[in-house]
Amino acid sequence: MNTKGKVKVIKKGTQQTVTTVVKVQKNAAKVASREVVANVTNWVNEFQQRRRDETRMAIEQLFGQQPTTNNV
Repeated sequence: MNTKGKVKVIKKGTQQTVTTVVKVQKNAAKVASREVVANVTNWVNEFQQRRRDETRMAIEQLFGQQPTTNNV
């Protein structure tokens, strides 16, 4: 029975490229996440603005321009 663990030999040149690839992948994931968040935020803002515009138009149509007593 073998009680000693295995030893993995890492060469100096290959170690640097591995860390670079991992950093690039993490940065790419962050960028993609930011794009998704920005996209959803824009959707929410557009939806809220549309609701505000529709509400303003409905109130203007409902009450409209009422004559004042000074104009008579």
